[in-house]
Amino acid sequence: MSALVVERLTKSFGGLRVTRNVNLNVEQGERRLIIGPNGAGKTTLFNLITGEIAADAGSVHLFGRDITRMPTRKRTHLGMARTYQIITLFTRDTIEHNVTLALLGLSPLRWNPAALGGQSHLVIQARDALRRVGLEHIAERPLAETSYGERRRVEIAMALAQNPKLVLLDEPFAGLSIDERQDVRKLLIAIPREVTIVMIEHDMDVALDLADRITLLHFGEVIVEGTRAEVVADSRTREVYLGE
Repeated sequence: MSALVVERLTKSFGGLRVTRNVNLNVEQGERRLIIGPNGAGKTTLFNLITGEIAADAGSVHLFGRDITRMPTRKRTHLGMARTYQIITLFTRDTIEHNVTLALLGLSPLRWNPAALGGQSHLVIQARDALRRVGLEHIAERPLAETSYGERRRVEIAMALAQNPKLVLLDEPFAGLSIDERQDVRKLLIAIPREVTIVMIEHDMDVALDLADRITLLHFGEVIVEGTRAEVVADSRTREVYLGE
């Protein structure tokens, strides 16, 4: 069974078609890289998969279940988690509290954050997620006192804390220094193959090393798909993405 199947997914905004008949078939445990120039429809595709925007046509299946009309929160309960291109965290709260609030969103108490004090198991889960991303030692630090790279890792911790089966990563290397990119790369490599990863990324040098298969989007359409070697060798990739 595939982890994620997208069939003929189409979305228009104001008469402008952003995605057009996009098809994806991501196997369980696969590392899929989505590439393409700015405006190719990559983040819109993620928003359609997570349900943050509704598709005009097409379908999305998660581990064989049709989730096309399912609310975003229910998709999360089925094992889908994501990060965002633009980081949106609570800078006045501690790192640990940010991750714990993400877990509270999966709890029946999600509308009552005051009940967090009685949810010690969520704090334990948050600490474990921070350990996985190498931030447990600064868990009590206010987020406002962290670097951009640390905030990227906090966001990944928030996703991993939910014990997802599928993680969507939207440009996890964006804005990072060389050392920070290497830290995040090691973190992603360490995620077990029980977790499927679909990643949007512009940093080709780092991202290509992580990908099993690559999908190239251009003007909202899939124009190239295949292994790393196949996609890099394709003339359409060089023309559209590499600028050759």
